[in-house]
Amino acid sequence: MIKDFFEKSYQNIEIEEDRKILLIKIAKKIAENSTNNGININFICTHNSRRSQLGQVWSFFAANYFNLPINALSGGTEVTAFHRNTVETLTQTGFKFDVVEFSHTNPIYKISFNDEQPSLLGFSKLYDHHENTTPYFVLTTCNNADENCPFIPEAIERFHVPYVDPKHSDGTANQSETYLNTSRIIAAQMYFLFNKIKTLL
Repeated sequence: MIKDFFEKSYQNIEIEEDRKILLIKIAKKIAENSTNNGININFICTHNSRRSQLGQVWSFFAANYFNLPINALSGGTEVTAFHRNTVETLTQTGFKFDVVEFSHTNPIYKISFNDEQPSLLGFSKLYDHHENTTPYFVLTTCNNADENCPFIPEAIERFHVPYVDPKHSDGTANQSETYLNTSRIIAAQMYFLFNKIKTLL
């Protein structure tokens, strides 16, 4: 189900030419810096609750799909929570969320897509949290994060890859489809990015 969503998103979502150029630039830099130890990509958004989490989860899946030694990370300039609507849209896609550490404010999830594959820890954290292995490429996914992020010495390079925040649909009749569409867009672009990295290595 996840594989089908991932592939169909890439097939059906049109990626604008400017975004393709940016993703190709990122792919080239990642390929140039690839080592036997792999590469870390840190998706940073202000609250680390929606877009940066979607970026991390889809990159986690893409790395496995394309068999690339890439470690997907995420963080924020503030700590909030892995938003329940983000959890819901990824669950609808087929990802499995198991609570590792319960919290009313910021639970920690074990995220998996296949019992035979490694899992991912998902929770809201600062971009420089100890879980985020350094050094890493930084991809900022919202305007505030790009403007508010301080200098990050651990960053190999930093790129601004913004997405429209699905938060505007919270509590409306369009909520589910808005989050799913945001997930589709990010999945499609991660497919494009990781496929390009694969061809360059």
